[in-house]
Amino acid sequence: MTDLVAPDVSWHESWAAAMLEFGDAYPHGSGLSDDSPTYDEPGCATFAAWLRSAAVTPIREKWVECSFFWIADGDEVVGFLALRHRLNEWLLNEGGHIGFSVRPSRRREGHAHQALKLALPGAKRLGLDRVLLTCDEDNDGSRLTIEGNGGVYEDSRNGKRRYWIAVG
Repeated sequence: MTDLVAPDVSWHESWAAAMLEFGDAYPHGSGLSDDSPTYDEPGCATFAAWLRSAAVTPIREKWVECSFFWIADGDEVVGFLALRHRLNEWLLNEGGHIGFSVRPSRRREGHAHQALKLALPGAKRLGLDRVLLTCDEDNDGSRLTIEGNGGVYEDSRNGKRRYWIAVG
């Protein structure tokens, strides 16, 4: 069953396996920064320190405050989701309030759809009436996930389709 969980050191092995599966592709919603730990870290001390620092948002200069979640299915990390508390100029045009990704081997199982559905009440608790989501023009999986959660297409900018979802 798909759930959103708080990043935690107890998930290290599954998190590392997910990250290795993404390879060179950046996992949207992960909150990774340049100082993220390596995935094959033998101990969890560096990983735990990174998690503590990542919990203090924004992680990078020019990033907005954000809540990070890992998408889990049982005891496996299957993806990532970020719920941004507000939009800056870049997020308004290309990034949106919510970013998500599912590891390649677990796609087409409904995890992204359910994770997005679970994130919407959190957006409402933040005081948002609607959230913006974007996806690449050619990303049919994300497009269908967004539309399946009530996303209404507004326009495309810089190769990104922009959708609004009412959360009220």
